[in-house]
Order: sequence, then structure tokens, then C-alpha cells
Amino acid sequence: MSDVVLETHGLVKHFPLTTGIVFKRQVGAVQAVDGVNITLRRRETLGIVGESGCGKSTLAKLLVGLETPTAGSITVNGTDLSTLTAEQLRRTRRDIQLVMQDPYTSLNPRMTVGDIIGEPYEIHPDVVAKQDRRENVRELIELVGLNPDHINRYPHQFSGGQRQRIGIARALALRPAIIVCDEPVSALDVSVQAQVINLLERLQDELDLSYIFIAHDLSVVRHIADRVAVMYLGKVVEIGDEQQIYEEPTHPYTQALLSAVPVPDPTLRGRRDQIVLQGDLPSPANPPSGCRFRTRCWKAQDICAEQEPALENRSAAAHPSACHFAEVRDVTHAIQ
Repeated sequence: MSDVVLETHGLVKHFPLTTGIVFKRQVGAVQAVDGVNITLRRRETLGIVGESGCGKSTLAKLLVGLETPTAGSITVNGTDLSTLTAEQLRRTRRDIQLVMQDPYTSLNPRMTVGDIIGEPYEIHPDVVAKQDRRENVRELIELVGLNPDHINRYPHQFSGGQRQRIGIARALALRPAIIVCDEPVSALDVSVQAQVINLLERLQDELDLSYIFIAHDLSVVRHIADRVAVMYLGKVVEIGDEQQIYEEPTHPYTQALLSAVPVPDPTLRGRRDQIVLQGDLPSPANPPSGCRFRTRCWKAQDICAEQEPALENRSAAAHPSACHFAEVRDVTHAIQ
């Protein structure tokens, strides 16, 4: 386990629901993340998938310190972040940086590209000497495939794909070991998505980076991820390597996600085993008892309402799945 760079144990984030204007009283909580255990190894990409509202972005914010966990722990390079002082935590956060989803709103329009990429050096002045910062910023701009002579331009003078490259350069400024990519290509055209994904893969090889890659596009995740975790209503319901998840899915929710992916080959569309889920996504403020997926699951039985299934190996596929009736289902026509 010496190559593990990031771990979470029982990670929980609940947002309180209150009533009243002056004397606020908590009447419930939105269970955005509820007991997540993940492990990330050096030079590995862990993909995290799930529909909107499942807790992916909240998990990303917890990992980079933008949100404080309600319970559980986050360990970076063997150090539990909850045991650190404020100064120690500030220094440790250099090792894990964030690439945000929207390249149009994540960059300050009043700052030049050079100032945006160099801003981390103002917070961590000991990383690069002051006289070397501008040259270092130029090197970062060139590293992500942009013209370093454009260092004095503003964000509005760049396309969406170029802006996302600027965001990646900013994330690399502190020389992190881990980058959390929160849907980094969802706002881009398909051709530009491929360019950004290729850039991330090249940087991973050159800089020995580890990625947490969050996305809702399963085909993108399959291209870049070594392992995949599937989230539903704040919980990881299945996790395995890329081949296990895409070719041997055992959880009904994973199977439904894969069956919904568009198939480019028209000859396969009529032969697909498409799964249409019934009902709406339950509220994270009032999730179902037992298995959270049971209200939409065609396999649900009485035990599903009474007992929450643990995330463990339950079938011949030999990877963890949180389902009492986990079994492999062939959905290989979904994604190639």
C-alpha cells in the first residue's frame, strides 16, 4: 500500500436543513456524501460516475478542502488531514489541486492569464522564488499547449478549450501529486474534449500525476480511467477496474447507466438490452431505508428495505458491489 496517495474512510458530508429566521432549528439534513471509501494510487486515474445529484462534486470539494467533512477521514500521502494544524493543512493542500467544470466562470475575467496561473504563488510564496515566477508561468502555459507569448491576455480572448487548459496550468503551478478533475470536459465540444483528455494523459505520464476524474459521460471515463467508482445518492454502489465495470457490471444501477449510453452503430440499437428505470430519484434529504436504489430497482425484495447492502464482493465478477442480488449482466454493446 506504499503507492497509495489518497484514501477516504467513512467520508460523510451532510448539509443541515433549518427552519426559522432568527432562532434557526435544524429539521433535517441533505446527505450529499454518506460513508464513501475510496483509494487512489500513484499514477492512477480513478473515475467517479453517477447521475446529477449523487454527490460527485461535493466529494471533489471535500477532497480539496473546499468543504469540511461531517464525519470520516481523508488521508493524503499517509497523513490524516483532520490531525493537521491550519498551517500544516495549507502546506499539504499543495499536493491536491482542482480543475473545475466550467472554464467560462472559473477564471477571473479581470486578471490576465499570467496572473491567474501565478496566483497560487501568492498563497504559497516558498514554492517558486519571486524573480522566477513569470518564467515559470510561461513554462506552464507552454506545457498545456498554449502560446507563452499570450501571458498578458485575458480569459475572454481564449476559446473554451483554451480556458480549460489555463485552468489545468493553474492546477499544476504548485507541482501537486493529485489533481481532482470535476467534470473538466462536460462544457466543451466533443473534438475539444478529446484534446483535453489527451493533454491530461500526457501530463500524467510526464509528471507522475494521480487523477480523481469525475464525469457523467461514461465513454469519456472509460477512455481515461484505470478504475471506476459508481455513486448513487451519496454512496459508492460499485467499484472496480475499467474492464470489470464496463464489461461485468453487477449492480443494477451500473447496468442501467451503461444501457442508457447512446450506441453509434445502428445495427446494434435494436439488439440492446436497454434498462428503463421507473420513478424519480429520491431526495437526499430523505433517502429510502436499506438500499437507496431499491425504489427504482427491478430486483428489490423485502430484505432491500430492511438491510443496507455492504460494498463487498458478491458474485463471480470479483469486485465490490453494494447489492444483495448482485450478478453480472452483459451490456457490452453500450460502450466501445
